[in-house]
Amino acid sequence: MSKTIAMTIAILAPGAMGSAVARRLSEHGARVLTSLKGRSEATLKRAADAGMVGAEDDAIAAADIILSIVPPGEAIALAERLAALIVRRDKKPVVVDCNAVNVDTVLRIGDIIGSAQAPFVDAGIIGFPPQPGGKGPAFYMSGEHAKDVAVLKEYGLDVRIVDGPVGAASALKMSYAGINKGLAGIGSAMVVAATRAGAADALRAELALSQPAMLAKLETALPDMIPKAYRWVAEMREIAGFLGPDHPASQVYEGFARWFEHLAEDANGDGADAALLRAFAANAGKKS
Repeated sequence: MSKTIAMTIAILAPGAMGSAVARRLSEHGARVLTSLKGRSEATLKRAADAGMVGAEDDAIAAADIILSIVPPGEAIALAERLAALIVRRDKKPVVVDCNAVNVDTVLRIGDIIGSAQAPFVDAGIIGFPPQPGGKGPAFYMSGEHAKDVAVLKEYGLDVRIVDGPVGAASALKMSYAGINKGLAGIGSAMVVAATRAGAADALRAELALSQPAMLAKLETALPDMIPKAYRWVAEMREIAGFLGPDHPASQVYEGFARWFEHLAEDANGDGADAALLRAFAANAGKKS
């Protein structure tokens, strides 16, 4: 694939990450399509602001590359929808699953896309949605066709090829998220427990003395995770599946899933625990 001819890339769907990626691609000359059927006014505006063009299913299937960027629980259903569209076409798009799913899930998705005789790439996104002027997240990609989408580097994405089959990129994503978000889960649970027990100031002071880097991370991570907690529930369960049912630590991530579910419900309710987390983070930089 060459940039001499403007590439057409479809992104499903235009969420926070998908629309930010679309903006980066369109800024670098790509034509970016998406599906806007049944979407809210807020989503329609976000897509338009990102330079995304609403398209029918046939146009989506005719794209050069399709990026699947949806919540983990929607990844398989989207793959089935795409396969039904692609199977009828002679020219097949490269389908890239960019979702936070475990290895078994991405292998299943690969089989679904493969049933339509379309090339498939496993991808894991690590980092925040790209912002204007910023570098953006890393797109780790693996599988036989990963090099087929390396051209996305020319359109502003930080593409990094993982030397391995389909599943390698997702394994990296699961491992990284298991560490990064697992630490956020541990930190938030202990901060709430310590605060309710009257030990927040003592905990903060001890972290400042013995674990200043961890305290600095919590200062940023705790308020940042509150509006995202609902999205992390399915991801924690994917990580538990990545470890496998017989792995002793898989139950840890099932527990994190329940904890993030609680935090999401709390944030949409009275916000009691959310307030404790924000208060701890706000005071983290202050001398105790």
